[in-house]
Amino acid sequence: MSTAHPTPHTVLVALTGASGIPYGLRLIETLVAAGCNVWIVYSQVAQIVARQEADLLLPASPQQAERELSARFSAATGQIRVFGRDDWNSPPASGSNPPDAMVVCPCSMGTLAAIAHGLASSLIERAADVVMKERRPLILVPRETPFSTLHLENMLSLSRNGAVILPPSPGFYQQPQSIADLVDFVVARILDQLRVPHALLPRWGEQRLED
Repeated sequence: MSTAHPTPHTVLVALTGASGIPYGLRLIETLVAAGCNVWIVYSQVAQIVARQEADLLLPASPQQAERELSARFSAATGQIRVFGRDDWNSPPASGSNPPDAMVVCPCSMGTLAAIAHGLASSLIERAADVVMKERRPLILVPRETPFSTLHLENMLSLSRNGAVILPPSPGFYQQPQSIADLVDFVVARILDQLRVPHALLPRWGEQRLED
């Protein structure tokens, strides 16, 4: 029996306090363009990092954030929903209404450790716990480097429980010409794991087939 997951209709994207906010923002943009419904939740530290790395002010109000992000990514009405990090009554907090998949991008080591040990002091951690127990795809994009033994042990535990560990390590065989190209390489790998079609970059061997 195939264990492949179908293309998700609703993807929860969590932004945490690690460096790499441009990856998360580009992921949201491409998911919206692909027609997915996107749920978003972000930590307080992610708000600080977004200001530093993307000159983006993420509002404290989920309603305001929905309006601003929907306008930024040209989303259809209701396509983007933003939840407060302490909103325990939101859909992703319960196994009765989980997203089809979840991506934590970027994923801080603190968030990764909490998820690995089943802790749930915020909606991000609770949603990840729900996604795993409901056997939905969970993708974590940890940017820390180098990884300590503790980091690696936490990643191994999560991998054994079905999560995908996807460090943002872009390849250079595509001869990237800009930072945006490097970001797209990583986002393309995330979309592949989600089975969301995209055309962010050519696939290995495609040029040979065309020739």
